Amino acid sequence: MNKSIVVLGTQWGDEGKGKIVDLLSRDADAVARFQGGHNAGHTLVIDGVKTVLHLIPAGILQPGVECLIGNGVVLSLKALRKEIEALEEKGVAVRSRIQISPACAIIMPYHELLDRAREEAMGDRAIGTTGRGIGPAYEDKIARRGLRTSDLLNPATLGDKVAQILEFHNFVLKQRYGVDPLDLEAVLAEALELGEYFRGQVTDVSGRLYQLREQGKRIMFEGAQGSLLDIDHGTYPYVTSSNTTVGGVCTGTGVGPDAIDYVLGITKAYVTRVGGGPFPTELFDEDGARLARRGDEFGATTGRPRRCGWLDAVALRRMVKLNGVTGFCVTKLDVLDGFDEIKICTAYRLNGQTLDAPPLDASSWADLEPVYESFPGWKDSSRGATSLAQLPPNARSYLETMENLCGAPVHIVSTGPDRNENIINQYPFDI
Repeated sequence: MNKSIVVLGTQWGDEGKGKIVDLLSRDADAVARFQGGHNAGHTLVIDGVKTVLHLIPAGILQPGVECLIGNGVVLSLKALRKEIEALEEKGVAVRSRIQISPACAIIMPYHELLDRAREEAMGDRAIGTTGRGIGPAYEDKIARRGLRTSDLLNPATLGDKVAQILEFHNFVLKQRYGVDPLDLEAVLAEALELGEYFRGQVTDVSGRLYQLREQGKRIMFEGAQGSLLDIDHGTYPYVTSSNTTVGGVCTGTGVGPDAIDYVLGITKAYVTRVGGGPFPTELFDEDGARLARRGDEFGATTGRPRRCGWLDAVALRRMVKLNGVTGFCVTKLDVLDGFDEIKICTAYRLNGQTLDAPPLDASSWADLEPVYESFPGWKDSSRGATSLAQLPPNARSYLETMENLCGAPVHIVSTGPDRNENIINQYPFDI
């Protein structure tokens, strides 16, 4: 039986990972987040009540589950505090169950200012970031000038570190973007206050994961965004700033690859994308508008409308290989209810050639022409089905086609937003 499961997105994010982490964490002892920041938004619906999480692992709504934030996360402590206090107001015990790596890179106020100023300056070439400072925080981490959680716990040295970093960023903000510089004392005071607030939550997350493994406990590793947004393997430069693929589990929590027993790839029954960047199967017609309406395709973090398109089996097949996907969870199948015809992209055309894999040159993505195969839709509702037998026959055929085209079995089907609206073909922890 599997002890450690990775849950990650196989598209451009927004696949419904939060719901599935919440579902599976009923049988987990701990859930560890391994990358990203509060640009992620995981929406959970439990008995009709919606909760949106940005930094706290989605296992927090299952009683007794430990929630770990690994070193690969860039952390806005201000946003995390707000999220904790909102949950605690609802009676959810958070601070007694959450642990934060001392090596998390910290998002500071100057990172947010830089992020927004850059996007505005780029105009039509803007990447479409959330403006929350994620990219600039990762840049400081790689440049070895960033602050870590542990720095905020040491008032004796924090002042000098903040002064040096702020001098650099204030110069860029003022001279390059015409933004008023930040006040050192105000930035330092906020950082010190947040450090004290979280002092009791900072612990050796990697060491805790080793202990859990040695004790035979069940662990889930939770990703943010999706594989096609990976900084190395995604549609660069229209990507996020971290490794959203399975390798990020090891670097972002400090465990070895032997700690991964199963990879659950989350994919919508169609595709969406937020922000800029290439999207070969994007629809600009009534079908696309219908997907957006029925799927309520607006970002949980920003509220931005998501672009919609037919399923891209070519990209999905590559992400299965890249992540070593053991099984799929297909979400939002019910959004396809009522379509007369449903299409799947099975190949691309580029400069007169047919491709069965995405181009290695990311800039070529913009010139891809999808090659579609059409499949009959279904009129009966799939919403809330809890067994394959309850699905319309054409919906079952669609899932079988996904398996054949993309190279992994469908182990779970989400048939609605609520925690209990699922078909479980194979339960990941039981395999």
